[in-house]
Amino acid sequence: MSNTPAGFKQSNKVAEKQNMISLSVYNVGRQKCTPGYHWGPGVRDHFLIHYISSGSGIYTTAGRTYRLHPGDMFLALPDTEIFYQADADDPWTYEWVGFAGTDAATLVNRTDFSSSQLVLRQLPYGLEVRKHIRRIDEAFGNTFCDAVRMTGELYLLLGILISNASHPARQPGASEDNVSRAIDYIASRYSYSLSISDIASYVGVSRSTLFREFREELHTSPKEYLDRYRIRRASSLLRDTDLTVASVAASVGYDNGLYFSKAFRRMTGMTPTDYRFDKRPEGTD
Repeated sequence: MSNTPAGFKQSNKVAEKQNMISLSVYNVGRQKCTPGYHWGPGVRDHFLIHYISSGSGIYTTAGRTYRLHPGDMFLALPDTEIFYQADADDPWTYEWVGFAGTDAATLVNRTDFSSSQLVLRQLPYGLEVRKHIRRIDEAFGNTFCDAVRMTGELYLLLGILISNASHPARQPGASEDNVSRAIDYIASRYSYSLSISDIASYVGVSRSTLFREFREELHTSPKEYLDRYRIRRASSLLRDTDLTVASVAASVGYDNGLYFSKAFRRMTGMTPTDYRFDKRPEGTD
């Protein structure tokens, strides 16, 4: 009979990520890992928090490796290569939640997490963190109501991290204010012809400055943010209306249908037509 400890994994992934633009749960779950279990190297397109409730393992990102134990928490940044692995003798059990949205980076930046501090150790409020991750899991579902409930619990979780941050609350700096103005401008103008130069001109900075500030605040580029915003809106139109694919493309600011289809497939893994067929509720034509 094998002496290898049994593991388990409970993972819930939201089928439709576009319900909540400001903050949205992408996935949530918990796992008791088997010895040596690992994920990566790979990247995520969203923020991902893990809280370790027992056991130990390693987390590697940005050229650094951290050895982690119960009560520790680590953050994966969007579009950043990560690797994590359970210990061979004392494999960890952890809870996690993945999330994104226009407010996500701003909220994370109010916590003790940063691009230079991706691990928080021995959290005295760790049980509260675990409780809210489990409440997100309990609220899981794919309806709009479920999305609201999950997002509400996520705000409470991030509120705990923010209220326990070691640094005092701060006013937004110039960089953050510029990015916020750019996001608002994109939200109001995405359906029109819109270039990064247009956005930079509106904010009152150069293209290179806007690029740098987006990378610092949102860990993405202005172009990638604009494309993702447009694809989120296109996804809703494909799912909820009978507009042709060409009309959807035009409605979200793409004047080239082929480019729209390529961008849509790159971000969703499906063509617009396949996405509509897959996401349209049963019983609709």
